[in-house]
Amino acid sequence: MAAPKASVLGAAGSDAVALDDSIFAAEVKPHLVHEAVRAELNARRAGTRAAKSRGLVSGGRSKPWRQKGTGRARAGTTRAPQWTGGGVVFPPSPRNFEVKVNRKAAKAALRSALSSHAQGDTLAFVDPATLEAPSTRKAAELLGAHARPAVVVVLETEASVAKSFRNLDRVEVVTPSELEVAAVVWARTLVLTEGALEVVQRRAS
Repeated sequence: MAAPKASVLGAAGSDAVALDDSIFAAEVKPHLVHEAVRAELNARRAGTRAAKSRGLVSGGRSKPWRQKGTGRARAGTTRAPQWTGGGVVFPPSPRNFEVKVNRKAAKAALRSALSSHAQGDTLAFVDPATLEAPSTRKAAELLGAHARPAVVVVLETEASVAKSFRNLDRVEVVTPSELEVAAVVWARTLVLTEGALEVVQRRAS
């Protein structure tokens, strides 16, 4: 089986970057990708939704009227759920939605997502030298007919590349440490710089 390669944006068709077989030609494991994406999306949830039960609502300590003889329904507190200003029955409470994913499973999920792009020929590289000065127009030309949404992975020091791509529609720019499996799955095109590639490979190995 030939070693996986990825094209370079704006370069001749013969130019390509060789990829590490262990990262970009790994077995795709959809169940691990699903677990990783679910965990990442759950981690974004605040889990701060809450309401007060009748025991938490202030007031209502004494009976609003005596038990018998008034002709009205008996009531023990004005904070019962059927009263205006009363508590909520089975109220939601703050919770943690985080799901644990083992380190080896997380790495395998990232390898699977990267391998899917390599196998689908939707992985490309950008040379920072072609964007020495920020230029959104140049970035759009480089991306060309590549499908969007796209995720561009750059090092923090490659500011001109980040500034060039970040204003494009349906293009997300992230650093290697910010790259999530969910973003890789979401993207129809994955673009990296060679410097970012080394960091991503270390994360996935």
